[in-house]
Amino acid sequence: MKAGFDLSNLSFAHADSIVKHLGIEFTEAGEGYLLARMPVDARTHQPFGILHGGASVVLAESMGSTASFMMLDDPATQRAVGVEVNANHIRSVREGWVYGRCTPIHVGRSTHVWDIRITDEQGRTVCVSRLTIAIITP
Repeated sequence: MKAGFDLSNLSFAHADSIVKHLGIEFTEAGEGYLLARMPVDARTHQPFGILHGGASVVLAESMGSTASFMMLDDPATQRAVGVEVNANHIRSVREGWVYGRCTPIHVGRSTHVWDIRITDEQGRTVCVSRLTIAIITP
C-alpha cells in the first residue's frame, strides 16, 4: 500500500456498504499488506450457524479492492473494480472473529492480483482467496 495512507478514511468510503453491514474493520496497512477483521455472528452465519462462505468472499474482495484503491495513482479519476475472485474454504468457524491478510501477487498499470488469507482466532487457515482487479478510468 502507499505510504502514509490513513485507514480512518476507509470508514467514510464504506459508510453505506456491505463492509459496514458485516462489521468488517480495516486494522493495519503496511508496505505490501493490508489487514482486516470480520465478526462471525448472525450477520455472517449461514443457516447451520457457521461462517458463510460468501461472507469470507466479501471480506476477501473488500480487502483486495481497498488495497487496489490505496495503490491508485489518481483516485479522483481511476476506479478499482473486481473482475475475478476465487476462494477455497478450508475450515469452518462458529463464533468470534476471522482475520484477513491481503498481499500483492501482481501490481500493474491496468490490473492488480491479490492473495488474501483468512484465519481464525487461533491462526488456523479458514479461507484462501485470489482476486483480480481491473484499474479503469470511467
